[in-house]
Amino acid sequence: MTAASTTVPLEVAASYRARRRGLLGRDGIKGALLITPTNSVHTFGMRFAIDVAYLDRSFRVLSVVTMRPGRLGMVRPRGRHVLEAEAGAMAAWGLRPGTRVSVHLTAGPNRAG
Repeated sequence: MTAASTTVPLEVAASYRARRRGLLGRDGIKGALLITPTNSVHTFGMRFAIDVAYLDRSFRVLSVVTMRPGRLGMVRPRGRHVLEAEAGAMAAWGLRPGTRVSVHLTAGPNRAG
């Protein structure tokens, strides 16, 4: 049996500034935001609830939690990346502990260098 595959639009926050900003100030997100490197997040200042998937260095899901605005997430010592999406999205995608996330980055016309 093979696992189903779901393609999701992905933004990457890898710089200090982008990681710090995350989803703050937004009313939602289409797809997901990958924050790397990090092993914890918070939702202080957020306008909506989010699903958070903590990933290890090989992008395997360690845990998935839903966080309301104004919360501080637990530190995941083995975590190296965090995937954020609107609450309910990860269940719809079938993302759960043990799932391996594949990230495919392509250079686009608006890519900042």
